[in-house]
This record gives sequence, structure tokens and C-alpha cells, in this order.
Amino acid sequence: MPIDDLARSDVVTAAPDASVAELAAMMDEENVGSIVIIDDDAPVGIVTDRDLTVRVLADGADAERTATDVMTEDPCTIERDGGFYEATDLMAEHGVRRLPVSDGGQLVGIITADDLTELLSDEEQQLADVIRAQRPEY
Repeated sequence: MPIDDLARSDVVTAAPDASVAELAAMMDEENVGSIVIIDDDAPVGIVTDRDLTVRVLADGADAERTATDVMTEDPCTIERDGGFYEATDLMAEHGVRRLPVSDGGQLVGIITADDLTELLSDEEQQLADVIRAQRPEY
């Protein structure tokens, strides 16, 4: 199954000059754990709730720092025609839980470890339904 079928297109984005206070407020308002930082619709970084905790709060840093100051630059991305296994391999290899989805360098969505787990759960439920339907009555 292509990632494009799984990715959410409602990815929350911000400019590199957004303050960390703005980023935190956006995460709260949108109920998300990450914001993709874009420049001309291309992903140039990602800021996660963990980045805000570790790189701002734990450091006692000024909340007026910008996304550029705390983002993970050049985030690992997956092309929209990538697949489930490619996504899981990239997440494992890079130690990330969120992958921006791109099409020719332009951000088109995001896929998370939670999304992939939910897909697996749905697939397991369908398999369980098949097994139940074929099970002889006792």
C-alpha cells in the first residue's frame, strides 16, 4: 500500500522564523506532536514536542528562539509513492516516529508511527474476522 494512501494531508507547518512559543501554541491548538518547518513548500526541518522539551525547557532557553534554533534540519522524508516497509525502515534507521511525505521535494503530508500501528491493527482485525468466519463450530 503506497504511503500516499495512509499519509495525512493536514500536516501542520510553520516558517523557519516562527518562535518556539508560537510552535508550542500551534501544537496545542492543532493537537499534534510535531510541526514541519517549510521553505517554499519544501520541508527543511521538523520540530517535535520532544524538541521543545529537550532543546528549550531543559536548557532553560529563551522562548523567543525560533524554529530554526530548535528544529531537526533536513528531516528524513518519504516520497508519496513509498510503501509501508520503506516507511518503517526509514523510521527505524533514523530513530524517528514521524515522516514528512513529499512529492518531488514538495511537502504533501505526514505519516507517523501511530498511523502505521493503526494500519497494522486494522489488518490484524480483518485477518481475525476471516479466521472466525472459517472456524468450525464446536
